[in-house]
Amino acid sequence: MSVFEGFILTPKGFMEGRLESDASGRIGALVGHAVDESTVRAGGAGIAMPGFIDLHVHGGAGHDIMEGGDAALQVSRLHASHGTTSLLATTMTAPQEDLDLAFAALAPLCFQRGHYAARVLGVHLEGPYISEARLGAQPAFVRPANLAEIARLHAVAPIRLLTLAPEVSNNQALIADLVAMEIRVQLGHTTGTYEQGVQALRCGATGFTHLFNAMSALHHRDPGMVGAALAHAEYAEIIPDLLHVHPGAMRAALRAIPRLYCVTDSTAAAGMPDGDYQLGRHTVTKCLGGVRLPDGTLAGSVLTMDAALRNLVDTVGLTLQDASRRVSTFAADHLGLQDRGRLAPGAWADLAIVDRDLQVQQVWVEGALVKR
Repeated sequence: MSVFEGFILTPKGFMEGRLESDASGRIGALVGHAVDESTVRAGGAGIAMPGFIDLHVHGGAGHDIMEGGDAALQVSRLHASHGTTSLLATTMTAPQEDLDLAFAALAPLCFQRGHYAARVLGVHLEGPYISEARLGAQPAFVRPANLAEIARLHAVAPIRLLTLAPEVSNNQALIADLVAMEIRVQLGHTTGTYEQGVQALRCGATGFTHLFNAMSALHHRDPGMVGAALAHAEYAEIIPDLLHVHPGAMRAALRAIPRLYCVTDSTAAAGMPDGDYQLGRHTVTKCLGGVRLPDGTLAGSVLTMDAALRNLVDTVGLTLQDASRRVSTFAADHLGLQDRGRLAPGAWADLAIVDRDLQVQQVWVEGALVKR
């Protein structure tokens, strides 16, 4: 059993008190009295927040998810050290054999507990069902969505989230089938129109991948995919590394999209010194706080979720409670997980314990303390 005493962020707000996890790794006792956020930020005690949930992780600690082997475990350990308690391992657009390798390696992590690392909840299949004209940093192995291919991969390791471009031949017609397989569909890497985005939402798509990036932009006479997201989305992911999206654009999205949540889109370069790293079949370079292809295109990030939290509070100007929802609760909600992303009796004891400067001091994953 693990015990924490101090400030605790619950779904009803901050309290000062005691949290205990039981032998199963879930939250049992949770007792205390309410306090306001100003008291929490001014105090000297630790702050227990819901562990961060990252639905878009390509790598970290020098490892890329597409490598196979134990890469995903090393990635999960790196991100756990920064407060991420669960994540989706995110694949790249790639030939079938590369995806087979990655999925085979991910399968054990998706079905086992106790690795003292961020829990791998499943896979975010980012491509290959995207637009060749909006690759971003994705390699050019695009193809129309194929339900048989998706089902075969899904049987190896659970696909929880799938990014597609709705304008690509046959893609939009498969959205309802994917939803029936309990796969959430996001729109991204797309040249699609506003109308195509709205229609995809009507077919069952529920989100947008790295909002603003690698999608048709907003124009007042041609709203594009960004316009569809701002006008109609309940959920969308955004990368708050202050390189991918200007803080002003983030504020606009926060006003428009009720459950906008944050992802890192992190690469193997996260947690590593400047230099060259792999991103699928691409070689990318970390320098000046970002990751780029040789032509200068942003290629994922080196962001970790604790830095995302600080950016939301210190630069974007959110309260700590609202920022917590953006790095944890709303991502859990998008996946339909009511036992993660919140500190409440019966939920998993996934905790990121931070100090008053929002630096991570301690991390619990399913009631177990993770060594940092």
